[in-house]
Amino acid sequence: MLTRRQFSKSLLAGGTALLSAEALPASAPGPAQSSGRKMGGSFDLLIKGGTVVDPGQKLHSRMDVAVKEGKIFQMAPDISESLADVVYSAKDKIVTPGFIDLHVHCFDGVGSGMNADHYCLSRGVTTVVDAGSSGFIMVGAFIKHIVRNSNTRIRALIDIGALGTMTIHECPNYFRDMYIEDFVQPQSVAKAAAEHRPDVVGIKIHLDREVSSHALDYEITLLKKAVEAAEIAGLPLMVHAVNTANVSSDLMKLMRKGDVFTHCFHGYANGILDANGKILPGVREARARGIHFDIGADRNAVSFDVAEQALQQDFAPDTISSDLTVAAATHSTGDLANVTSKMMALGMTLEQAIERVTSRPAQTFDFGTQLGVLRVGAEADIAVFEVRDEKFEFTDNFDYGNPKIGKAGVRTGHQKLVNKAAVRGGQLLVNEM
Repeated sequence: MLTRRQFSKSLLAGGTALLSAEALPASAPGPAQSSGRKMGGSFDLLIKGGTVVDPGQKLHSRMDVAVKEGKIFQMAPDISESLADVVYSAKDKIVTPGFIDLHVHCFDGVGSGMNADHYCLSRGVTTVVDAGSSGFIMVGAFIKHIVRNSNTRIRALIDIGALGTMTIHECPNYFRDMYIEDFVQPQSVAKAAAEHRPDVVGIKIHLDREVSSHALDYEITLLKKAVEAAEIAGLPLMVHAVNTANVSSDLMKLMRKGDVFTHCFHGYANGILDANGKILPGVREARARGIHFDIGADRNAVSFDVAEQALQQDFAPDTISSDLTVAAATHSTGDLANVTSKMMALGMTLEQAIERVTSRPAQTFDFGTQLGVLRVGAEADIAVFEVRDEKFEFTDNFDYGNPKIGKAGVRTGHQKLVNKAAVRGGQLLVNEM
């Protein structure tokens, strides 16, 4: 079996190494066993007795959900169990559309990539967007070896760097060496995006002074190239902008309606707040133009202080995402359910938070199918959560991996989402953790 580093090196050396079947990661927990009823009922699965929370339809009520042939077949307050081949009890739990994580890194076996089935699907996230792990050279390998071999629905953003961010660990100076004009080729990025639609849903750029040492002018040059690639491809652009040389609102002037500004609540200089903690006018103007603001919560990318100040000024994020990587997956606070719980601890209601991991992200990229909603005829992508009501302590991880920043922010919350089951394409997966 290839190790992560061996596979990474083979990709970097030859660019066409194949990941053997035995090297593929283990998938999420297996399908639940039949309840013992004879097969051939009116539908395949009945999720019984839960409270449906579907903010996209303004639903919050006790309701059963029936699934047939991978689609939602019926929703009603009391559906007979005798009609179903498999019955799953969701009593005292909430039933939501499958969570959608707009910002993960799941080129498993390479660099910082984690296994989406293990760390996302098994925790109620049925759809993820890989945020630039591959560039135009490697996106075909990513789709072939990861997207095609995952139970989780995976869509990709192509990074403007030729190889993508997967090589950060193998090439510590990646951004300095690869984010240069000879390797940032908008035409090649757009061509790769066109060749790999619908798996590719957008373009990604990583602007970060700490790792790339970009000067003011060159940051703008890079961003213009990324916008050019997105324009040619006819796709949205996701902009990672943390600890940048330019003020974030100046970068946003180059962004277009439908583009995504991720890590919007980071605590570095040049963020969305001015020196007095007020939302910059240019940031509000960007939202008014249709730019989406995404959390991207991993590592040093979200500050509770900044998030609280933004929420107090009626500037909630459009979407909640995790930026989940191997490093983040090793601690329990990094998955999307926990990030969502953190935002509830900061004052968002259950409905507001769930909306930002279901119906809102479903509208951000073109997934090619109806997601983020529990509606008859829609994809049977469903999540079942226990809402634990007790005292919880949450940290923002803002000093994670960088002690120079200072101590992490800590907040106390009184609700936490814990995944108990997921349905992906009609298949029930029970979380026994």
